[in-house]
Amino acid sequence: MPDNPNDILFERARAVIPGGVNSPVRAFRAVGGTPRFVQRAQGAYFWDAAGQRYIDYIGSWGPMILGHGHPAVVEAVQRAVIDGFSFGAPTEREIELAEAILALLPSMEMIRLVSSGTEAAMSALRLARGATGRKYIIKFEGCYHGHADALLVKAGSGLATFGNPTSAGVPPEVVQHTLVLEYNNLAQLEEAFTLHGQEIAGLMIEAIAGNMNFVRASAAFAKRCRELCTQHGALLIFDEVMTGFRVGLHGAQGVLDVRPDLTVLGKVIGGGMPLAAFGGPRAIMEQLAPLGPVYQAGTLSGNPVATACGLATLKEIAKPGFYESLAAKTRSLVDGLKSAAAAEGQPFSADSEGGMFGFFLLNELPQNYATVMTTDGASFNRLFHGLLDRGVYIAPALYEAGFVSAAHCDDDIAATIEAARQIFRKS
Repeated sequence: MPDNPNDILFERARAVIPGGVNSPVRAFRAVGGTPRFVQRAQGAYFWDAAGQRYIDYIGSWGPMILGHGHPAVVEAVQRAVIDGFSFGAPTEREIELAEAILALLPSMEMIRLVSSGTEAAMSALRLARGATGRKYIIKFEGCYHGHADALLVKAGSGLATFGNPTSAGVPPEVVQHTLVLEYNNLAQLEEAFTLHGQEIAGLMIEAIAGNMNFVRASAAFAKRCRELCTQHGALLIFDEVMTGFRVGLHGAQGVLDVRPDLTVLGKVIGGGMPLAAFGGPRAIMEQLAPLGPVYQAGTLSGNPVATACGLATLKEIAKPGFYESLAAKTRSLVDGLKSAAAAEGQPFSADSEGGMFGFFLLNELPQNYATVMTTDGASFNRLFHGLLDRGVYIAPALYEAGFVSAAHCDDDIAATIEAARQIFRKS
């Protein structure tokens, strides 16, 4: 019997690409086994190099909210490609996309387009420091804001100390102005502002965290973040790379009814193309070059093909009833998984908002990263591979959220629930 094509491709990849992948989680190191090399995708599915079809619940980690290959998006991209791939000069479509985003997020009056979520988060922090004239930032353990040096940091030994690097190549002095707190911990939040309030430039948070699976900021916690930033003159920065236009038409800030000073966006606004953005009030955004002293630039920013893809996606998701339908599908999946787990005596909890969901092999939903990490990794790995063997693809790591698209149908959700039920029964 010939070797599996995925094994062959992985062996080739490891010879020329570190770990065989261009982003670490794709390597399946957390769950074991061989990554699936995608050959094509359509709707709610993708097919790997061996021709196996999978129901796709990662959707390129969130952007494919319409499903793969939506006709209106494909048409828009094809038209844009004919006109040119990249110009390094302004286009009208950049304005159209900016106007469309600003119309949906009242906290933003101006926006700057970039190419990746990491770039957007890094630039937003620089802008916060430039606008306030301060050095220090707050982030929360379990929230991922890209791989900029100052954000690759874990908690220090106490609130009087700042963070420690979590990656080789990041000198301690680079993260010495980053304070890492526990998510949803009001006491730590209060103490941090008591100790450092007049030195803090900004507080960055995933208001619905998607990088410790799916964990919500409580309403009280999000509100207090806003109040303390206002009180101390710091900027509240919502990282909505994952949640923006994914949990609702007005993002996590709309769900929580909290108005941030700066918002970081990505994923859905590019429709699957490399595109991200950050924005906020005019007075802050005009601190950016060429108007102000805070420098930021990018050769491919506002790329004409990416903006065509993103604009077409936003037009589709803004149609009446879109989010109601998407949220109902996602709740159906989550409720079905909870019922299947309960019937088999499997500890399980789950939550969702819009087209984003998460589940834990725990009896109660966790409120912070430390609790998330108490999940039994071996049990998750059995579930992951059991689903994979049954044609269901979820994130290959227990700390990543999942995504439902408009293309998922009732049969897809039913098949996923039944596959999980079979695995729970055997566990």
